[in-house]
Amino acid sequence: MRVHHLNCISTCPLGGRLMDGRTRGLLTRGELVCHCLLLETSAGLLLVDTGFGLNDVRHPRSRLSAFFLALVKPEFREEMTAIRQIERLGFNPRDVRHIVMSHLDFDHAGGLDDFPWATVHLLARERDDAIAQRTWMDRQRFRPAQWTRRGLWQTYAASDGEDWFGFERTQRLNGIAEDVLLVPLAGHTHGHCGIAVRQAEGWKLLAADAYFHEQEMHPVHPRCTLGLRFYQWMLEKDRGARFANQAQLRALAGSNQGVDVFCSHDAAEFERLAGRQAGVPASMLRALPCSSPHGG
Repeated sequence: MRVHHLNCISTCPLGGRLMDGRTRGLLTRGELVCHCLLLETSAGLLLVDTGFGLNDVRHPRSRLSAFFLALVKPEFREEMTAIRQIERLGFNPRDVRHIVMSHLDFDHAGGLDDFPWATVHLLARERDDAIAQRTWMDRQRFRPAQWTRRGLWQTYAASDGEDWFGFERTQRLNGIAEDVLLVPLAGHTHGHCGIAVRQAEGWKLLAADAYFHEQEMHPVHPRCTLGLRFYQWMLEKDRGARFANQAQLRALAGSNQGVDVFCSHDAAEFERLAGRQAGVPASMLRALPCSSPHGG
């Protein structure tokens, strides 16, 4: 199974180096990627998260909250949307048969309506909380205008599943023969999960927003930038679960068991896996001669 790494529109939060740890200065905006995966499976193409979509680029004020537009200032470029990068890779977007969602925050779910024919897989708790819109912050982060079609959503109960490298209640996806697993990682949201993908050389685990900075996975001295610590605190639903899952991810990442752990927003992790700078879209010209298992 080939894996393509897509950055589906970076966000540029206030705080510069205090956010991403690598931007020069503090008064400039930093860069956080929206790391999505495109998988070539026997059941067609499978997209893991969608980042921002076409309508977010074209009509951001009607789809996204003014609060987050000001705070993170997405770098809206249509060529960086998932559907446009899929086309650049030489695929027909209609071949995206399945989408797996880590959670429904606005920077992960914006492209759902670009693929209305696809079956969407997610935890039932995530769907229920996003629809309920119980708090002010829920109404800012969960944007129903981004997912107007829910007839093909396939939900999974967090109480079901089996053990995977010490993570409980992981679940295989209905209709997918290959090893693609939902790994519950509650904390950032109650229905938040990672997505594990098995390749010949081992597993990849997109831990989504279970952590935000690569140094949080350091086995001895984990750390995070001040800005991202605040951002994670602001959005967390369950601090105890979030910290417990981070600790378990850290142990897995350092265990030498053939699992490559990465998150959704760290640009350095994305560039290591994709083999290109975060602001460069995937393309067929880059993908065709590439023998790397990381793909385009």
